[in-house]
Amino acid sequence: MHVQIVLFDGFDLLDALAPYEVFTAAEMLSGGAVTAQLVSAEGIRNVSSGTNGLQIATSGMIDPSKSSIILVPGASGSMVGDGPDSVVSLLQRASETQLTNLVREAFGKPGITIATVCGGSLLLAMSGMLEGRHAVTHHQGMDALSATGAIPVTARVVDDGDLVTGGSVTSGLDTALYLIERELGPRMAHAVEQLFEYERRGTVWQARGLAPIAGVSPSSPESDLSPQISGLEEATDGDEPNFEGVWSVVIATPIGKMKVTLTISKVNGQVCGIAEQADEVVDIMEPIIQDNQLSWLLRVTKPMRLNLRFHVHVHGNQMLGTAKAGILPASKVTGERLENAEQNKLTQV
Repeated sequence: MHVQIVLFDGFDLLDALAPYEVFTAAEMLSGGAVTAQLVSAEGIRNVSSGTNGLQIATSGMIDPSKSSIILVPGASGSMVGDGPDSVVSLLQRASETQLTNLVREAFGKPGITIATVCGGSLLLAMSGMLEGRHAVTHHQGMDALSATGAIPVTARVVDDGDLVTGGSVTSGLDTALYLIERELGPRMAHAVEQLFEYERRGTVWQARGLAPIAGVSPSSPESDLSPQISGLEEATDGDEPNFEGVWSVVIATPIGKMKVTLTISKVNGQVCGIAEQADEVVDIMEPIIQDNQLSWLLRVTKPMRLNLRFHVHVHGNQMLGTAKAGILPASKVTGERLENAEQNKLTQV
């Protein structure tokens, strides 16, 4: 059993080194049945952690062809805002390196398990690798994880086959101990627990066995927005809504405000359009007008991959509605029409 623990600039020390110590203890207790290595996408180098810049040396490069466990930690930084030292920015920069390409290459190969601790799952999710997969991350990042198309599970450790994810920072201990139990058996995991005087916490969630009866949420995520939307519906009642034109739109997502320019038109009676965000241009998908409401699906990749379902109303040149991804609480959408359809056509001519 070989373990590659991936370091990147800004990584969280405990996310990486707690599992490393668990695996090296198992190496000692098993007579070498386990080996652990600190690696990076660039190979041998000193990697600056997000904790006071403390540097840790790696001994090699991520090898996506070697049967192993590849463990990706999260980042250590500010949990507020999107400044250069924020967790979101550190994860975003890491996702733009070869790290994600190498992990993506390893994903799905026989004999390879991808594991994450804390924000490590968000790092992979930001690159689209966890869409449709059960996973957990730090509790403050669960909404963002959902917005990437992953299926968030509130558990200490989540086992989704070749993907094993751990929650908040100290869950690195539990994740590593569980992987030892899964690969080498409970006696070896128990021996490491005794050595550390630490007992693994929580039940490892897996998608098997009898499912519990689904509960009913006491409140709807859209409850705070519904009075405003209802008022807009009344204002448009009896009028034929005009969604066409160029719109400046702001989406208040859990990872910050996204500014998008929407161009909506009709071709042969069918609604179509595009969304522009920075240098990214994507088509709006599955547009439909029903009960004076326009709905569509939008897939964006910046600042991370998001699959957003929009529901909006218009009143004059104002747009109001929600954007929602999976079980993510609805994000408020506000917009202002910059040009109507006829002006846009004249501009294009």
